[in-house]
Amino acid sequence: MIDIKVPTVGESISEVTLLRWVKNNGDYVERDEVIAELESEKATFEVNAEQAGTLKQSANEGDTLKIGDVVATIDETAAKPQKAATSNGTPAKEAKPEAAKTETASQPSQAPVTAVSNDIKATPVAAAIIADKKVDPKSVTPSGYSGKIVKSDVLAALSAPGKVTGGKPLFTREKKSEKMSQLRKTISRRLVEAKNTTAMLTTFNEADMSSIMEIRSKFKDKFKEAHGVGLGFMSFFAKACAIALQEWPAVNAYIDGDALVYHDYCDISIAVSTPRGLTVPVIRNVESLSMADVEKKVIELANKARDNKLTMEELQGGTFTITNGGVFGSLMSTPIINLPQSAILGMHKIQERPMAVNGQVVIKPMMYLALSYDHRIIDGRESVSFLVRVKELLENPAQLLFGKDPVKTLLEL
Repeated sequence: MIDIKVPTVGESISEVTLLRWVKNNGDYVERDEVIAELESEKATFEVNAEQAGTLKQSANEGDTLKIGDVVATIDETAAKPQKAATSNGTPAKEAKPEAAKTETASQPSQAPVTAVSNDIKATPVAAAIIADKKVDPKSVTPSGYSGKIVKSDVLAALSAPGKVTGGKPLFTREKKSEKMSQLRKTISRRLVEAKNTTAMLTTFNEADMSSIMEIRSKFKDKFKEAHGVGLGFMSFFAKACAIALQEWPAVNAYIDGDALVYHDYCDISIAVSTPRGLTVPVIRNVESLSMADVEKKVIELANKARDNKLTMEELQGGTFTITNGGVFGSLMSTPIINLPQSAILGMHKIQERPMAVNGQVVIKPMMYLALSYDHRIIDGRESVSFLVRVKELLENPAQLLFGKDPVKTLLEL
């Protein structure tokens, strides 16, 4: 028997959570095959079988395990099961149950509405509304011939208050308790730590997104054809921040004990929301990347985050963070600093608003920007100037090429 133990995943990590079993108890597994997924406070990682054999689980999903604890054992002496075969040696095909064949044969060519059970009669229009609005058919009083639900019955149920809301009865008193995941515990601890240990302040501004939206509209097809990736907003923001961070190095620094640590590179963390919680993977050396490189990296890291495939290296070492609440409809917010960094930029929803331009009211696509920063290291002048510089670069995207106004550069001003 071979013991499969929780591996060491980092110096500061002492325990992990068994997120899920990939293989079932008693399954025969091959060597190096993934058998389980574990979650630390920073990332999710896989556990592989060290030898081929029969798997015996030693923990349940949701259990908290210490580093070195036995997750499972493998009996390498077990014989590999043989696949079932027919008398002529070819693999046997799985036979369909007779009931399933009968049911398939009896189905009409048009798929039935699955939202309404067979014992409840409804017209096609009524059934479609029930499926779309997620109405409980039992809450609808039928008025059609032979007790059939018609369109007006469903509309009446939707307009009548006090029956259902979102498919659930009103005035319910149900509640449930769930164990906090390691990731959620870490998020909770770090957010409270950021609030309690930094002198956090937020400054606001707004940017006219007309130029960027025009560029995206004009070049998005050619950009995708040339680079194989879409042209999003994040590349504009990342490049703008990289230029501004180099001009205002305090925003790209952090406090280490009694010292201030400055960086001549811009490793920008991108906040990615996943069903399990917020993760913040890092794009390295943004100041040296092209727009296409940034877009490719954003998609790569976002996909890894949603598939729980981020490595420890991809989650550590950022010098500045960008978070986009606008994708969820946020108009304005105050983001919390991602320790040990000293600042975080919040993007928000682009919304058309009336703006005064040369004495005239003009409708512009505007975005509020919010910079939360640690006042212990970043002064008001630096934070406001940094955000103004980001605004200037976003409103004049041509400057993103080398950080200067092309006309002023031409005239050596």
